[in-house]
Amino acid sequence: MARGKTLRILIVDDEALARQRLEDLLRHQDNVEIVGFADNGEAAISAIRTLKPDIVFLDVQMPGATGIDVIRTIGPQDMPATVFVTAYDQYALKAFDLAAIDYLVKPFDDERFEQAFARARRLIELEEVDRLSEQLLAVLQGGGHGITTGGLGASAVPGAPGATPAPVGKPEYLERIAVETRGQVRVVPVGDIEYITASGPYAELHANGRAHVIRERMQMLEERLDPAKFFRIHRSAIVRLDQIETLLRDPGGDYGVKLRSGVQLSVSRNRVEQLERWMGLAT
Repeated sequence: MARGKTLRILIVDDEALARQRLEDLLRHQDNVEIVGFADNGEAAISAIRTLKPDIVFLDVQMPGATGIDVIRTIGPQDMPATVFVTAYDQYALKAFDLAAIDYLVKPFDDERFEQAFARARRLIELEEVDRLSEQLLAVLQGGGHGITTGGLGASAVPGAPGATPAPVGKPEYLERIAVETRGQVRVVPVGDIEYITASGPYAELHANGRAHVIRERMQMLEERLDPAKFFRIHRSAIVRLDQIETLLRDPGGDYGVKLRSGVQLSVSRNRVEQLERWMGLAT
């Protein structure tokens, strides 16, 4: 590709705010045309085949077909240059095993985006994308390194060649969550998390006296955390069960919990009975 040629960009993410953020950042780049958006894997597959973008910003975790499924369906040789966008470190820290050009861990800052986009542009200009496609093909066919998930605690991405099958009936839960601040990725062990609160489109992980912000829905976190260890006490709060010290009830009939750290959080009335059973207060 000649230097300075306009790059055609496809943005794929199931979150509208995430798509908007990428669009805003790309609007400030020279020689860029955003040719389309997709909010799920199936739409992404169709858009890649129809629009033939030069670069795709590809969300990894989407309902239905994931970003990995998109790559497998399109085929490595036919994939455009790919920048993974993810909230989970098991993908971000192993993105290069999949021969992605780069990765962005949500929430990412402007500087980190600039780095990823500059790398994508540079590799396209150097015509290195075909080499990355060959590496990706080798990985998906079982050659090269295994696609380890790390954060999920499994030995490989489910269904990937070379993956160790997860035991039947044993769900995979998060063990680590990546948090990006000022272009640096910090890995927060799930075992260190005391509680999680919602903050608009973000979630705040409270661990070891610090709050770490990630762009993730509470519903997704609830589904990916071990229910034997974490419980969603309110639409805006998830707690680690072994941190609960006391169940509180005020004269007005509202409920709450006091954690070992002294933090108090509200409990939704429709969740009190289940919490009481766990605490041995109800039969």
